[in-house]
Amino acid sequence: MLKAAVLVSGGGTNLQAILDAKAAGKIPHAEIALVVASNPNAYALERARLAGVPTAVCGRGRDSDEAFSERLLGILREAGIEIVVLAGYLTILPPQVITAYDHRILNIHPSLIPAFCGKGYYGLRVHEEALRRGVKLTGATVHFVNEIPDGGDILFQKAVEVLPDDTPEKLQRRVMEQAEWILLPRALEEVARRLTEEEA
Repeated sequence: MLKAAVLVSGGGTNLQAILDAKAAGKIPHAEIALVVASNPNAYALERARLAGVPTAVCGRGRDSDEAFSERLLGILREAGIEIVVLAGYLTILPPQVITAYDHRILNIHPSLIPAFCGKGYYGLRVHEEALRRGVKLTGATVHFVNEIPDGGDILFQKAVEVLPDDTPEKLQRRVMEQAEWILLPRALEEVARRLTEEEA
């Protein structure tokens, strides 16, 4: 079973979806071994504590790429982490971290990439733009992380209908419920299973 770390910045609803899926037996090939928050006040840390998962805080602050990478990689390596999941993590990972976990870092993005993605597209902004453009379908994408924001290989996508009376907040909630909370645990299990088989 591979050791996974979940990196968070806020409330941790995607983290909760992973924890719930793990408790339900849907992620047999990965152990949720660590939750790392960029913000010491992130409620996601409380979700982790309630689930008995060890936590750490590693914000970037004014650190250089190299200094931040050393701190984050030190935390991950000390815990024996083999796969990383970004679940609402609002810090861009430096190249050193991406290289160390090549094709082992997953991210969830609240749109159907390549729509409404890339630098500056996160949180409500994604849904605001979807509504502004008048799209009829949006959704979520799980992808590997590379040096380009939202640019890594796509693993899973799921479409979600946009309704006439949607606000950005309503649409955000529907995308989470109908796509993000389903796709992210599924992707973690799929990648962990494949890596386990490759290493066997």
